[in-house]
Amino acid sequence: METKDRFNELIKKIEEQKKAGTVDLSTEEDLSIAIMNLISLEEHFFFSGVKTAKSEYFDLLNEVRQMRKELLGKMIDQHEGETWCIAKHLLATAMRLMEVGTKLYSDGKTDDGKEMFDRAYKAYSMFWALRLKLVDVASFKAEAKIEGEQRPWTFEDIVNKLVDCCDE
Repeated sequence: METKDRFNELIKKIEEQKKAGTVDLSTEEDLSIAIMNLISLEEHFFFSGVKTAKSEYFDLLNEVRQMRKELLGKMIDQHEGETWCIAKHLLATAMRLMEVGTKLYSDGKTDDGKEMFDRAYKAYSMFWALRLKLVDVASFKAEAKIEGEQRPWTFEDIVNKLVDCCDE
């Protein structure tokens, strides 16, 4: 089967899952952002605990970690290789790069901020490729007309096509 045909089959399968109600990418996108914030909270509780030497922060860290593990478990159901940790670190990376981009942007360093936003979206797209079991998508050679140019599909292209938070 040609790569383009495989990609179209994948799109069809995901669209069927959406229609059948077996996957709700809009809700899962919200959940992924919530998980990002929980990871960020874990970091903040850690640093607050170390800086203040108050163990209560570590207790809160543990409570938030348990919640993050449960919620991430709703999105990453199989633990092939190190997919669990990879997913967690991709979300953490995306969140931190968004924060760095926002700081740079607000400091007037708009080009640097946009570069961080692009990197954040790439990490986030890689998370979705993992979540949707598209990890082998790098083997796709299908050509896509995107913004008038012919080029191979990227993780970002696939996520843009499949995950639309405004499609409810």
